[in-house]
Amino acid sequence: MTVPNASQAPAQEQHSNIWKVAAASFIGTAVEWYDFFLYGTAAALIFNRLFFPSFDPLMGTLAAFATFAVGFVARPLGGIIFGHFGDKLGRKSMLSATLMIMGLATFAIGLLPTYETLGVGAPILLVLLRILQGFGLGGEWGGAVLMAVEHAPANRRGFYGSWPQMGAPAGLLVANAVFSLFSRLPEEQFVSWGWRVPFLFSAVLIGIGVFIRVSVAESPAFRAQQAAHAASKAESAPQKLPILEVLRTYPRQILLAMGARFAENGFFYIVTTFVLTYGTEQLKLEKATMLNGVLAATAVHLVAIPAFGALSDVVGRRPVYLGGAMGCAVLAFPFFWLLETRSTALIVVAISLGIIAHAAMYGPQASFFSELFGTRVRYSGASLGYQLASVFAGGLSPLTATFLLSWSGGKSWPVSLYMVGLALVTLVSVYLSAETFRGHLSESAPTAPPEGAAGSGERREVA
Repeated sequence: MTVPNASQAPAQEQHSNIWKVAAASFIGTAVEWYDFFLYGTAAALIFNRLFFPSFDPLMGTLAAFATFAVGFVARPLGGIIFGHFGDKLGRKSMLSATLMIMGLATFAIGLLPTYETLGVGAPILLVLLRILQGFGLGGEWGGAVLMAVEHAPANRRGFYGSWPQMGAPAGLLVANAVFSLFSRLPEEQFVSWGWRVPFLFSAVLIGIGVFIRVSVAESPAFRAQQAAHAASKAESAPQKLPILEVLRTYPRQILLAMGARFAENGFFYIVTTFVLTYGTEQLKLEKATMLNGVLAATAVHLVAIPAFGALSDVVGRRPVYLGGAMGCAVLAFPFFWLLETRSTALIVVAISLGIIAHAAMYGPQASFFSELFGTRVRYSGASLGYQLASVFAGGLSPLTATFLLSWSGGKSWPVSLYMVGLALVTLVSVYLSAETFRGHLSESAPTAPPEGAAGSGERREVA
């Protein structure tokens, strides 16, 4: 029998641990996104009738998407609060709390009375629960990606950082699959009780997610930072608030991270959420046709995200991210042309191409954003840049697209121009950002844009 030597054992333990952390990050994040995306699907297909029945269909959809956007407004607050405690107390301790908040809010939506029963109180309660969903998700993302990135080997951070990112399409896949299943009920049963079951099912998923997350060790980068802080006896002086420190030290990185999200976040919600309304109400296609198109494309997404994350470990974060943003700009008009053929196969192609362009940005995003900030404020910095952009990009994109569709009398070209505008913001922001993939996670981060050489801004490692 071969016995591993002393040098092999730690390496084997580290390899086993990173896979455990990656899997836990993926599962927990998938549960969170299931809850968040479930609302978007319901807003596109049923909430206008349940909570805004006095409006005509288009205005009811606008109102439903407005409540959808409210969840994004709450996300920066969740990012700030959980980012503060995540930088002070650790990444792991925040993740179960955010999962519970999201799960309770989603479960409660499944119990809500509709407008017919409670009148105006029903949409008010819906908005309050959506705010709670956004608050939980705002704190979730930063902790999940940092657990994966800070546990990962330096040359594989793009790949392992993509695992919590895979939770988004996994959550969307399950949310749409469950909603699609119950939408096949007779219309009266679906409107009466069928739409509630996917929300109530969240309780089961939350229990699984919390059980898995409690078994994962704290991030080694955070433990090293805490040990260095204790060794320097800095605890005798009051520590700065992470949110204030990151705003003072990394304002450029926060703004560039926000800009980098515009195409990724806005494009995604047009391709996966607004497309449901466009297909069913404008093109008069069946709900099942559009949901199945999104489901098929989401399966592609699950494979593309880690592939692009791994590619960013080889060629750098910026080239991969820029390629995705350019893909969004190029697809903006053909996307709707393919949908307008009303061909099921071409609808799947259209959504899949949009999803692949998104994956080229979303795959390397976790490692890219994490590497922009020092360990001491990384949770706050990455969360703030990520979540602030979600208010202006993803939160408003279905609402903006629906308004533009109404303004143009049902024509898609204004929505396509809007998508090109989102892509331009991202292209400029990523071009101005520093390449980070060759650096070490540390107390400092690159501040200047590269002059063409990948891996500029090499940093010292704290370990």
